Amino acid sequence: MGKNLSEFPVQYIKGVGPRRAKLFNTLGIKTAEEALYYLPYRYEDRKNIKKISALGYGRLETVIGKVVAAEIIKLPKRNMKLFELTVSDGSGLVKGKWFNQPFLKKNFEVGQEVILSGVVKRNPYRGIGFEFDNPEYEFVTDDGDAFIHTARIVPIYRTTSGLSVRQLRTIMFNLINTCIKDVSDHIPDEILRRNNFPGLTESILNSHFPESGTDTDSLNSGASIYQKRLYFDELFKFELGLSVIKRGKEVEKGIAFSSDGILVKKFIGTLKFKLTSAQQRVFDEIIHDMRKPHPMNRLLQGDVGCGKTVIAVMAMLTAAECGYQAALMAPTEILAGQHYINIHRMIEDMGLKVCLMTGSKNILRGEREALRCDIASGKINIIIGTHALIQEGVEFKNLGLAIIDEQHKFGVMQRALLKKKGSRVQGFKGSKKDIWSPGHLDTLTPDVLVMTATPIPRTLSMTLYGDLDYSVIDELPPGRRPVITRLFNAGQKEYIYRAIAEETKKSRQVYVVYPVIDETEKTNLKSAIIGREALEKIFPKLKVELIHGRLKPQERENVMASFKKGEIDVLVSTTVIEVGVDVPNAAMMLIVHAERFGLSQLHQLRGRVGRGGSQSYCFLLMYEPVSEDAGRRLDMMVKSSDGFKIAEEDLSIRGPGEFFGTRQAGMPDLKLANIIRDARLLDTARKEAFALIDKDAELNSFPELKRGIEMFWKGKIELFKTS
Repeated sequence: MGKNLSEFPVQYIKGVGPRRAKLFNTLGIKTAEEALYYLPYRYEDRKNIKKISALGYGRLETVIGKVVAAEIIKLPKRNMKLFELTVSDGSGLVKGKWFNQPFLKKNFEVGQEVILSGVVKRNPYRGIGFEFDNPEYEFVTDDGDAFIHTARIVPIYRTTSGLSVRQLRTIMFNLINTCIKDVSDHIPDEILRRNNFPGLTESILNSHFPESGTDTDSLNSGASIYQKRLYFDELFKFELGLSVIKRGKEVEKGIAFSSDGILVKKFIGTLKFKLTSAQQRVFDEIIHDMRKPHPMNRLLQGDVGCGKTVIAVMAMLTAAECGYQAALMAPTEILAGQHYINIHRMIEDMGLKVCLMTGSKNILRGEREALRCDIASGKINIIIGTHALIQEGVEFKNLGLAIIDEQHKFGVMQRALLKKKGSRVQGFKGSKKDIWSPGHLDTLTPDVLVMTATPIPRTLSMTLYGDLDYSVIDELPPGRRPVITRLFNAGQKEYIYRAIAEETKKSRQVYVVYPVIDETEKTNLKSAIIGREALEKIFPKLKVELIHGRLKPQERENVMASFKKGEIDVLVSTTVIEVGVDVPNAAMMLIVHAERFGLSQLHQLRGRVGRGGSQSYCFLLMYEPVSEDAGRRLDMMVKSSDGFKIAEEDLSIRGPGEFFGTRQAGMPDLKLANIIRDARLLDTARKEAFALIDKDAELNSFPELKRGIEMFWKGKIELFKTS
């Protein structure tokens, strides 16, 4: 009987043991199965063995020869020892040098036949001769394993201190030889045939130790058919989980809203503008969902200033007209407060009650308790708040619609907790708790609308929000002018100051954004506190104020209220104003140390201006040195105001690993697949996964695959259950 590789501890693999097992654990490898899927990050072609006389400088080359000298050389000026190996193949000599590794001498004897691989260098002192610095080496013996590290396409693994690449490669070679026969392929044959994928054992073997003739460039770009097969497996399991989650939501009992739209029509009549065609299309999609007897689970994306809040209000009015409460949860007190002010003003004449619920310590205990009672009794129709909405003790009478603003600031559990506040248990359908039967409780579940002004490329949104339906407002309101963005260096500050003076003469307001609150010796970054003092000296007649995250919530609110009233000319800030702050009279933004901000963050900050009728400007002030990536970010900001193009570039610059910093808590990691490189595979995996669940919702015909998904998600599907 074969090994269960998912439960076989890595320490029992040949060459590992208890001590090295701890090093493997730091790489995220605890079992033999995890080791098999720990793929090389690049490959070197060492299969073409050259005569020493034919070597070329600067190339990765492999030679075979006999040891003619092995000696330790002291380097007094550098206080280190050099181990130098001289090898001959009859056509010439090559030296291998290892700095500060004198212990290697005991491994070599004169007359031994060895293989050396490395980048050929010229001797810096003699000017002639061939050398390798820290070459890979292997002894030529009758052992079949002699060519693991050379004379082939060689895998290069990421490793950790105490475990060399060479040691890890040997262990992987042993693992493949002993465990590959125990690998089970759970992907249905029909799917493999349809997509021309090779077998799993063949794919694992050739992803670690590629067969002769494989194109090295293809391997290094992750484009070999064997690598793609393994990437597909991971994406397929990921998308199967999302499909199970989505299907579970579709069988939940929800509220079939059946309003006449009287409040929405009245609300539209109060607006000073017409809805854009994109806004109308998205609202139609939302209403279509709200009328179904199953809960809506929809993502609403839209660039800054596109009018998402108006759509959110229309959805809340629909719920209120049907006698249900609606809640909107925002990530910060500033944003929640602004939503409350705007929404209260929009609908205060419709006979509806709106309240604000935050964690602010400025609210008296008695007031907070009274507010909770009014929410629980149903006296309040629309509740705006922060994460305070999901705290214990906050109960709703009949929550029908939950809206989460800036979803990427929250985790999956927070979305689920708000949704659970409205679920009302009617009775049990069964007693067995099974992730494949998320509707085991007969509940009425509120509709959920998730909003984000952070544009997310389609490939990423399919991964982050694959369990949600998808709407995009891809049109700005008429008359909205693009913000003119310009890049400046430190020597051009006088021009910027003149521009600020000109804007304030026209009674317009200015943001000046800094990366840090205080200056420190570690960063040498300009700070908001020092910046405010400098601006007060430069503009003594202007009212300059400061806002940052260390201020108490009430202090921040007071500053923002003054700025909105026009009582402040220049607002010096950190990124606390990144999301949601709406001051139409603010027509200029200066971002200091723009090279230190992320691309998405720069775009969000720029979205704070350009909200009025006048032409607005965003000045990016950079300080040298500017990295290549920072240069790409700043160049993109100047060239484009399209949030989705900017998001694609951001994903390209940062890569999926860092971009996934916006990932929802509870998602399994993608360890092999890269959503930029593997966008087509992701699309294929999604189609195949959703089609399979449509045919066999509980995967009864594929028990091994079902177990594989449960292991891949490691119980995290439970996190997505919002019933």
